[in-house]
Order: sequence, then structure tokens, then C-alpha cells
Amino acid sequence: MRIRGLLVGLLCACTPSSQAPDGLLPRGLHADAVVGGLEAPEDEAVVALVARRVRCAGESLTPLCSGALIAPDVVLTAAHCLEVFGPEGAYEVFLGERLPVDSGAGGRFVRVARAVRHPDYEPSTHAQDVALLRLASPVDVPALRLPGSGGDGLAPGRDVRVVGFGSTKDAALPSGGRRQGGLRVTDVGPESFHAGPAPAMSCVGDSGGPVLARDAEGHEVLVGITVSGDFACQEDAVQVRVAALRESFLQPFLAEPPAPAQVELPPGLLCTAPCTRDAECPSGLACVSPAEGEPGRCLLHALQSGDYGASCTGDAQCGSDGLCARLEPEGAEACRCFTPCEPPPPDEARGCMSAPGLGLLVGGMGCSAWRRRLRRA
Repeated sequence: MRIRGLLVGLLCACTPSSQAPDGLLPRGLHADAVVGGLEAPEDEAVVALVARRVRCAGESLTPLCSGALIAPDVVLTAAHCLEVFGPEGAYEVFLGERLPVDSGAGGRFVRVARAVRHPDYEPSTHAQDVALLRLASPVDVPALRLPGSGGDGLAPGRDVRVVGFGSTKDAALPSGGRRQGGLRVTDVGPESFHAGPAPAMSCVGDSGGPVLARDAEGHEVLVGITVSGDFACQEDAVQVRVAALRESFLQPFLAEPPAPAQVELPPGLLCTAPCTRDAECPSGLACVSPAEGEPGRCLLHALQSGDYGASCTGDAQCGSDGLCARLEPEGAEACRCFTPCEPPPPDEARGCMSAPGLGLLVGGMGCSAWRRRLRRA
């Protein structure tokens, strides 16, 4: 698999600096909540997409986007939400009212096992700007209703509701909250529709979040996924129509049989047991070969290859060369003492790396080089 420098960049506090022409870019890298909206405690099926956490203490959470649960183990989001780390990147979804979870609102994280972008996705136009995420385990949350075969009934003037973890444009409101607000449809096309404030508006971080409308029976139905809008988050929001995706993209993915069980390598023997494919790696780690012809090792792209040993709660429990790393999103055995297969470089050679094991997988590339790649991306 190809190594993505952007994940290392985030761990090195190397933040993208690019500007974008519309109001939903950069996509959720500093997400807060819906502009002009209200808290949405009952919208449990609306999730936040985050990069997979590596540390078990002291790691900040930066939402990438929002998402909509459409099956117990499937989330629909925007395809551009996967631009930073790619479809093969390491992601989690957060189910709860507010990030971070230590805010007292509670919530849980679930690992993303697979991500698929629409085959006809066009980044420049946001055409078919949707992606599906298969969760590593199903969640006990009612999924959002999809439009039926008769369509979504959208027309200009229709009132709809947007939900997401996007920006409020209000410094007085705390960040990281799930909020909702009203929009009014202004234009409808075969594959997308536009909406304006009524009185709320979607903004940075709401990308991938649901837009909902009532059907003839009074049930809320997922009619759109937020993908773009004006830079000020005041006038126009663009949504991909879910009804246009139902038969060609959503149903085939939902109908896929469960992946067959695979024999996985033990987490404590990853330095001595080579791998040949990702399915052999525990907890969704990737099988990566450091060089052509060399055996693969199971790892996270943010870490060097290493073994996961005893459970821990902090780095101090893992020795001078160890790191309390997160192997699974939650659970008593989620945090394990991580020991790199190769000794970490001397302190003076680590540059902006923050802990043992949080090293680069490509020799000779410091964080400044990764920043350059990040800006180009």
C-alpha cells in the first residue's frame, strides 16, 4: 500500500494551509457546528469522521467531516472527505453529541474497515461527491431512512433540515458539537440540489452530513449529502441527491456479503511475523513492505513497525522506548504498549516527532518535506 505523508503531517502538527474557492473547504479541518442552528441531541445517526487515533493520552481530535449512518455498519459521507488520507487511510467515526468525549456528553468511536468513493466522483465539480464507509463492527443506532424507488419529491421551495459537526461562525459557541438547522431548496437537478438559509446554513465540517426532508407519511428521509457551498456560509449549499445514488451505488454496497474471517497475526509478534496482505494484520493495520522485495510488516502509517504488548493507560508504563498506543478505538485492551521493531533514532534526529515510534517510514524525510507534500495535495 502507498504511504500517505499527510497522516504523519497531522501527528507532527503540520496543518494544511491551502485555501479553497467554496465555503466547505478545507473540509472540516476545524469543525464546530451548523451556522445559525441548534443542538441536535436526538440525531444519533449523524456521525463525525476523524483520523484514526494513535495515542492513548494527549491526542487532540480534529473532525474531518460529518456522515450519515444508513445501515448498522455503513456510513454515507462526501468523497472529498477522504482526500487527506485517501480511501485506504485510517479512519474512525464518532457517535455522540460532542467532541471531545471528555466534555461530559459521552459518545463512542468505531473503526472504519473500508472506504469506497463513487467511481464517477469529480473533485473539481463535486459531481458524485459521495463515499461509503464500512464500519469494523455494527452499532446499535437506528439508521436514517433512504428515499424509496419513487424518488425524493424535491422541488424549489421545499424546507429541509441539515445536521452536522460543521462551523457555527460564532466564536461564542463551543466547538465540536452536533447541530441542526433549516434550509430551503432553491434549485433541483438530476443528481444534486441547491439550498439557501431558512434560517440556518451548512458550513465547514458539515460536508458529508445529511440533509433530511419529510415524506408523505411524515417520516424524515435522507434526501441529500452536503458537499459544497459559498465561502461565507451565508447564501448557498450544494447537496448530492441520495435518490440518484440508490440503485447504482448504495444498494450494491449494502448488499455485499460480510467479509470472510481471516487468520490474523498476534499483535505481540508483528516484528517477527511478516505479512503478505492487510487481511493478515490485526485491528485493521496495514501490511506495508519497507522496500521492494522485503517482507511486509503490519503497522499504522503513523507509526513505525512494532509489537503491541501489555495493556496500558500512559507512556510511563511502557518503558523508555515504548509508547502507549491505541490498537482499537475502545475497550479494556484498546491501549497497548507499543515497541518499535527498530530502535528509535537519537533524540536530536527526531525533528518534530513527538514520541518513540511516531517516526517517518521513509528515511531522510522530515516534517518540512511532508508539509510540502501536504500543501500540494
